[in-house]
Amino acid sequence: MKKMLIAHSPDADDIFMYYAIKFGWVGRQNTVFDNIALDIETLNTEALKGTYDISAISFGLYPHIRDDYALLRTAVSFGSGYGPKLIRKKETVLKRRFKVALSGKFTTNALLFRIAYPEAKIVYMNFLEIEQAVLEGIVDAGVLIHESILGYDPSLVVEREVWDIWCELSGGALPLPLGGMAIRRSLPLTTAIEYENTLTKAVQVARDHKELLSKMLMERSLVRIDAQTLEKYLELYANDDSITLNDHPFEAINKLFELGHKHNFFDATLNAKDFCIPHEYTSLRNA
Repeated sequence: MKKMLIAHSPDADDIFMYYAIKFGWVGRQNTVFDNIALDIETLNTEALKGTYDISAISFGLYPHIRDDYALLRTAVSFGSGYGPKLIRKKETVLKRRFKVALSGKFTTNALLFRIAYPEAKIVYMNFLEIEQAVLEGIVDAGVLIHESILGYDPSLVVEREVWDIWCELSGGALPLPLGGMAIRRSLPLTTAIEYENTLTKAVQVARDHKELLSKMLMERSLVRIDAQTLEKYLELYANDDSITLNDHPFEAINKLFELGHKHNFFDATLNAKDFCIPHEYTSLRNA
C-alpha cells in the first residue's frame, strides 16, 4: 500500500473538504491517505522547501513554487463580496505608518494589503493570535482570516475589507482568490491525475453530504466553531465552486498574479491554466 500525506490548514473549510477521505467515504486503490493540519503560513513556508507532495497553499504564494508544484483545480476557496478583514479598536486612528499584524508573508491577504498599504509596519504572526494582539495594543490593526471574520470582540471595528481592496485593484468583476492546493511535479503524471480526481471526488461527496459530514465534524470536535457558524462558513469557503475551477476563477487567479508582478512581488505573470495538471494526458495515452 502506498502512503500519501496531504497537508491542509486546521480551519473548517479545509477540514470539511478533506474528511470524506479521512472517514473512508472516498479513496484510491492501493493508497492510504493521511493528513497533517498546519496554519496556512506554515504550509506556505513548507511548500517553499518542498516538504509535502500535496499541500494547501495561498494563491499569493504559487508563483514562487511554480517550478516544483502544479496547481490543483479542486479544494479551492474564493471570496465573493467577503474575505479577510482589516480590524482595529474603535478608538484607534490609523496613521500612515500604522503597525499591523498579518497572518503570513505569502498569504493572499498579505499580498493585497502590502500593495494597498506600502508604508505600514508589518508584524507576521499566527492568525489565531491577531485579534488578541489588536486588543492588547501590540499592534494598531490586524487582518483577520478564516473563521475569525465571522465573530470578533465588540470593541473592534472593520477599517477596511480586503474584498474592497481586491475590487479596487482588479476592477471589481472577479472573485477573490484565497487558497488552493498544489501537488509536487516530481510525482508520476498518471498518479498526480488520480490524486486530483480523488480530492475532487472528496469535495463533491462532502458537498453532497454536507449535513452529515458537518455533524460528524462537530461531534468529534474537529472544528473550532459552533454548528450555526460552521454552516455559514462552509457556504463562504467550501461551497459548490470549491469542487473544481472554471473559467471565471481562473481569470481571478491570473489577475492576482498580474497584480503581484506589476508591484514587484512576482518575477513573472502567469496563466494559471498552464500550471495545472494536464488531464488530457490520460485520453492521449490511451488513444
